[in-house]
Amino acid sequence: MESFGVPPAPVAAPEKRKKPLDLKDPVPAAAAAAANGGGATKASPAAKWAEKKKLVGGDAGYVLEDVPHLTDYLPQLPTYPNPLQDNPAYSVVKQYFVNPDDTVTQKIVVHKTSARGTHFRRAGPRQRVYFQPDEVNAAIVTCGGLCPGLNTVIRELVCGLYDMYGVTSVVGIEGGYKGFYSKNTVALTPRSVNGIHKRGGTVLGTSRGGHDTAKIVDCLQDRGINQVYIIGGDGTQKGASVIYEEVRRRGLKCAVVGVPKTIDNDIAVIDKSFGFDTAVEEAQRAINAAHVEAESAENGIGVVKLMGRNSGFIAMYATLASRDVDCCLIPESPFYLEGKGGLLEFVERRLKDNGHMVIVVAEGAGQDLIAKSMNSVDTQDASGNKLLLDVGLWLSQKIKDHFKKKPRFPITLKYIDPTYMIRAVSSNASDNVYCTLLAHSALHGAMAGYTGFIVAPVNGRHAYIPFYRITEKQNKVVITDRMWARVLCSTNQPCFLSHEDVENMKHDDDEHHLHNTLLLDSPENSSK
Repeated sequence: MESFGVPPAPVAAPEKRKKPLDLKDPVPAAAAAAANGGGATKASPAAKWAEKKKLVGGDAGYVLEDVPHLTDYLPQLPTYPNPLQDNPAYSVVKQYFVNPDDTVTQKIVVHKTSARGTHFRRAGPRQRVYFQPDEVNAAIVTCGGLCPGLNTVIRELVCGLYDMYGVTSVVGIEGGYKGFYSKNTVALTPRSVNGIHKRGGTVLGTSRGGHDTAKIVDCLQDRGINQVYIIGGDGTQKGASVIYEEVRRRGLKCAVVGVPKTIDNDIAVIDKSFGFDTAVEEAQRAINAAHVEAESAENGIGVVKLMGRNSGFIAMYATLASRDVDCCLIPESPFYLEGKGGLLEFVERRLKDNGHMVIVVAEGAGQDLIAKSMNSVDTQDASGNKLLLDVGLWLSQKIKDHFKKKPRFPITLKYIDPTYMIRAVSSNASDNVYCTLLAHSALHGAMAGYTGFIVAPVNGRHAYIPFYRITEKQNKVVITDRMWARVLCSTNQPCFLSHEDVENMKHDDDEHHLHNTLLLDSPENSSK
């Protein structure tokens, strides 16, 4: 069993930096060590971790978490003028090439005395590239579950490589990771992908699991693939991370680029994942149907289950957008059924007050309650994800059972599960634009020689982010934050949490904030 994660190491104080690192050019690992006062014959765990992280310090607490570059391990690579400078479409654009010193800040709201904090390298085209168009042999693969926008990303990667850089060799890997060694490739051209953005799913097919690092990198070598674009969620990007490590170990000139995909919007650091806007928009249809059903019957209840394995973003945003929801249940916020202040008491009270109600529940909510009541054993899918029990059916049955004990309080309950319908639709206009920008940013980075990174917006600007930053944890709804408070205010539901629960969550948030502060203030990250 392969370990995809990068384990943290204790922070050790390095020797004083003799020379500040220049952001204009990627710094090979050996040069970075020398610039930081290197000299140790055997690198400490902290030094290895720092090298993997490729941290650059600056004034006022500035930290750049840079991404790997091909020249880190292939320092003699030649460079070439970017073909975009001769592209008539971009001849009128002022300063089209990104300034090499441009970075994007992770934290946009700061106090006047606070440190500048973590930054990432800004995405975009560079004046010099490390691949000539006729030497590029690019591959695209989609892994994991479906999500609106997959075909748009595929289309724009192909068209961008052809139209902007003159690359004419692009192939698709069919069936996810296992397609690298079990299936033939399919040639992709602007003509063959012309209308695929109007279709849901992925034209390349997808699967869970099937990751075999050695076989995948063997395939890259055998087929001469030197740019690989991997579209998938956090599990997929963990796999992409170890593919990059193996490519680097073998010394191959091959850029490994991740395009993060998850309909749940649970990838850390980035603003949002593609397909999320479409999912929220489609969820409105199910909520509207549930509201119509509930409003049309005596004591009508509409229960809608939405996607959200570990994070309740779709349920939260769909609830806020709808304004017809009376109760929103997400994995991050525990709830209980029986007794004073429980969900069943709230349902009864809301029906007495309004005559109907709509409940939105994320698929990962209440799993502990269901497992306890059904004495179930945890099982996993091919990607290692815990298989969830159907909270929608379980909750609907619990509500029905509760009101069966009250014959003078008849209810009509309708359960709607649109989850697979939502993820199978084509992306909306907003996501189509977003997917186009993602694809272009990804191929600009690969052509510029960057590797071992994912591309995504951070505070509205596209950036290149190291794999470890988006695989170390999942993004979750912070239920002590104002956005969740807005949901509670909109639905007028109880939070179902005791005072003790809230204080514990605040304590966890404070500890997380303290950990990040100590990391930034550590000698390893400080400017000397």
